[in-house]
Amino acid sequence: MHSRDSRRLVLQRLASLIAVPLFAPACSRSPEGDGRSSAPSPQGSAPAAPAQGAQGAPAQGAPAAKVKLALNWVPEPEFGGFYAARETGAFAKEGLEVEILGGGAGVPVVQMVAGGQVDFGLSGADEVLTARARGADVLPLFAVFQTSPQAIMTHESRGAKGIADILASGGTLAIEPGLPYAAYLKKKYGFNKVKVVPYDGGVARFVADKDFSQQCFITAEPIAAKRKGSDPAAFLVASEGFNPYVVVVITRAALWKENPERVRAFIRATREGWRTYLHDPKRANEVMAPLNTAMDAETFVAAAEAQRPLIETPETQEKGLGVMTRERWETLAKQLVDLGVLEKVPPIDDLLVAAR
Repeated sequence: MHSRDSRRLVLQRLASLIAVPLFAPACSRSPEGDGRSSAPSPQGSAPAAPAQGAQGAPAQGAPAAKVKLALNWVPEPEFGGFYAARETGAFAKEGLEVEILGGGAGVPVVQMVAGGQVDFGLSGADEVLTARARGADVLPLFAVFQTSPQAIMTHESRGAKGIADILASGGTLAIEPGLPYAAYLKKKYGFNKVKVVPYDGGVARFVADKDFSQQCFITAEPIAAKRKGSDPAAFLVASEGFNPYVVVVITRAALWKENPERVRAFIRATREGWRTYLHDPKRANEVMAPLNTAMDAETFVAAAEAQRPLIETPETQEKGLGVMTRERWETLAKQLVDLGVLEKVPPIDDLLVAAR
């Protein structure tokens, strides 16, 4: 079972934005692709748009536009819709040839997008707001997770009914305290009754200690702990009122201005890919599996099923997958100001100019 070291890195990504200069060069070891490479575009420039036919569709016989998508972690179900879009031809139908770059520790996706090294990337909503406050040329386009999978996991035997009970009942809590969701919980409930220790990315300590609780993604560590014979009970941070969009597709504002139809085409194909993956994840999982050997087939299936209600909601059924609202972004921005992460709420309408 995937021990989900990814969750440790997911929660360090925002910290890396603060630690790494915004427009620093990408790390020397580039994120690995999946063997389907395309010729790189000149850094900072947008590839030429393909010829367009009726209603914005690519003209028959026009060469596909080669674009790059940078994941913020290794291939796994939270990215399944992007692989489905490629494997089923949704990207190709829109005149796009998409190279998907796997992420990893220290890969600065926001900086890569802002600097033009890739055309699209994946980030979290809080990271987007923080990056823009520091001058990053990025725009959000599509939010995969409508409900954040971030959660706190404890043992069912402790009888907790929610996060408040976990924090009031003592024991040990493994968490990254400097990140926004943790700061939010600390401000709301306090951490004075628990012993806070660093989160190590796995579940071994959880399985061994009945008084141990930890941060998790509800689609990951609880599955791992249960498969090791433990009794996890996980509670979403979103239920406490802090619910940033997760797996947000971003592009640089310059690309949107230069080639809005390419951006729209990418989002149309992405939406179709996610519809496909939610209906039947098997094909995309089979493509991702050899790119992420830390997850077995059973885990791919379990994670894909666990994440479905976080992606497909009553709102997406009404307005479409990936929907983002001004109210959600404004609420998050105000929360980040309250936590001292942002100095002021940015102009939300400017933020969502490419998502309308």
